[in-house]
Amino acid sequence: MTRLTIRIDFDGGRHVGHGKIRLIEMIGEQGSISGAARAMNMSYRRAWLLLDEVNGMFREPVVETRLGGKGGGNALLTDFGKGLVGLYRAIEAETGKGNALKIAELAEKLSARKVPRA
Repeated sequence: MTRLTIRIDFDGGRHVGHGKIRLIEMIGEQGSISGAARAMNMSYRRAWLLLDEVNGMFREPVVETRLGGKGGGNALLTDFGKGLVGLYRAIEAETGKGNALKIAELAEKLSARKVPRA
């Protein structure tokens, strides 16, 4: 299935795209970084590093964490984090709608041969 993914490159080598946004969404759904990592088949360390990168990218944090006691900690999306996800998904949807015909035209021109993943 053909789909469009967006990556926004900011200055200073900073960027946000589908993977980081999905991680943030999963943290919101799971209530923890470890739960989100498991749901995405990603190591906790990788998830934490990506989240730390995004949290450091903006003036406001995207996710706030709380150290856990007996039951473990949790992670909550901030209002800014929810807004970031909403803005990204809106950009993605608008770009997809605005280019749907062009994307379909490209998809029609694909060969039957599938390219193996590297």
